[in-house]
This record gives sequence, structure tokens and C-alpha cells, in this order.
Amino acid sequence: MIKKILWLLLIAIVVIQFFHPTKNISTAASPNDITLHFAVPENVQNILKKSCYDCHSNNTVYPWYNNIQPVAWWLANHVNEGKHELNFNEFASYAPKKQYHKLNSVIDSQKDGWMPLDSYLWIHKDAILDSQQKHLLVSWADSLARDIKAKNNLPDEPEKKD
Repeated sequence: MIKKILWLLLIAIVVIQFFHPTKNISTAASPNDITLHFAVPENVQNILKKSCYDCHSNNTVYPWYNNIQPVAWWLANHVNEGKHELNFNEFASYAPKKQYHKLNSVIDSQKDGWMPLDSYLWIHKDAILDSQQKHLLVSWADSLARDIKAKNNLPDEPEKKD
């Protein structure tokens, strides 16, 4: 009985290797890319590319283990969730209020330390941000959020309660 279960398990593992999710790789530049519509200093752009873009853009750099199932499905799910939450390549397509809120989420993610995800950092040690990089990212996002708020006459929001 155990031999049959192990054989079925082995067959299932082999079969799922033939089913891969669509990769997040775009061949064309997006006309809604944040860098085409807003000032993004080169040092901030470098931080975004190194620590954010794999999950928050239209182009993911995939590791070798993305070719193994079910890992590829797990990675695809993370990327899709990340792009749904914030996509820097589509940022200009967001309404100004949404842009403002997304930038505030970037600020919160750095102040509270929940981005990049720990599961991403296990493998991508180069994506770990030091305090200076976090400060730079927060300062840029805060400045851009204030500009968007002012240019679009967005209302003040009530203070967050912890």
C-alpha cells in the first residue's frame, strides 16, 4: 500500500512539472511607468529595481528554482499579489488618490519593516535595505506623495490610530 502511494506521489510530482504559470516578463516599456511621469532619482530607482521590482513591476527576474513545481506557482502567486497591490510600471494609470495612498504604503512598509518580504530576502540578500536606503526611499515617497496631494487638491486624511 505504501509503495503504491509513493509511486502515485512520484508520478504526480513528475506530471506537475509540465504545467507552468505565465511568467511576468514584458517585452515593451509601459507608458505608465512611474519614471516617465514623476521624478525618480537614480539612487531611488536603483533601490526600487534591486528590492521592489521583482514583485512590483511587469518584469520579474526569475531564479533557477522557478522551473520547479510547485515553487513556480508559489512565486507566480507572490508576484501577482505584489503587482495587484502596487505596480511601478503602471503607477501613472492610478488615480491621484490611489497614487498618494500607494506612496504612503511604501513609506509605512519601510518604517515598519514589512517590505521586502522576509521570504524574498532569504534568497535575495542583495535586496536587504540598510537604514540609509530606507530613509532615502521614505523621503522620496513622502515628497512625491505631498506633490501629488497638492497638485490634485486631495483632502487631508484623519491621523492613523495605532
